[in-house]
Amino acid sequence: MITIVCGTNRKNSITLKVVTFYEKILQSKGQQTSVINLEDLPPDFTHSALYENVGRNETFNRLQKQIDKCEKFVFITPEYNGSFPGVLKAFIDGMRFPGTFEGKKCALVGISAGTQGAALAMSHLTDIFNYLGMNVLANKPRLPLLDSKMNGDQIIDAEYIQLLEEQADHLIGF
Repeated sequence: MITIVCGTNRKNSITLKVVTFYEKILQSKGQQTSVINLEDLPPDFTHSALYENVGRNETFNRLQKQIDKCEKFVFITPEYNGSFPGVLKAFIDGMRFPGTFEGKKCALVGISAGTQGAALAMSHLTDIFNYLGMNVLANKPRLPLLDSKMNGDQIIDAEYIQLLEEQADHLIGF
């Protein structure tokens, strides 16, 4: 099972469209998938599920259990203000520490409307996941100017599709 995490809670995001696209790639390669969409986080989770409230928010606890069951992840991460969305950091911080991500494996995909393709976001996430003991796949596609490379929900740029296909193959063998 490979769990794909939508790295934003923005409604109707391009990030979620890429998550769906990537999920189809993995499924076409015979992989079972699940998705964690940060839109589904409880709106008050930073107060009701973190710190002294760990274990008290049943919705967040279900996400912890979903993460616990999985050994491989894909984090599709948009670029926000030169890094990744704060909601993703809060989500990661809310997971049980230590141990939630230790020894597990992940792939990162950076997306942006601008020219950087979330390069810094992926660097920051790599540092965090390394600290948490997760193995990060070296192949990290950056998808800059993504708005112009899509038609509706579909990525139409052949190079971008190839990058995602190659990463998926590497993740399966990782």
